[in-house]
Amino acid sequence: MMTESEFLQHSDALFAHIEDQIDEGGWDFDCQLSGNVLTIEADDGTQIIVNRHTPNQELWIAAKSGGYHFAENNGRWLATRDGSEFFAVLNQALSAAAGEEVRVEAFG
Repeated sequence: MMTESEFLQHSDALFAHIEDQIDEGGWDFDCQLSGNVLTIEADDGTQIIVNRHTPNQELWIAAKSGGYHFAENNGRWLATRDGSEFFAVLNQALSAAAGEEVRVEAFG
């Protein structure tokens, strides 16, 4: 398990990576980082929320498709419920919101 400051540094870098990838990809999303929460909003108002839960050292995604909690496992962020990979779930949610394929590359 990471220290709290390592987790905060990693999640800050992850949020910046997601924003950079969205900007570079040219997809029509607005990203807003506020504290522990990265809100990604599509033109139609659909939101995907990515946040960190520091006490459990988890990353969370909230989207129309549901809520997902991810824990670090050997360098990969996997859903605690079904083992789905963080970026696979994020890309599905972003693609559904954009109406086209969105591919944010894995970070780490």
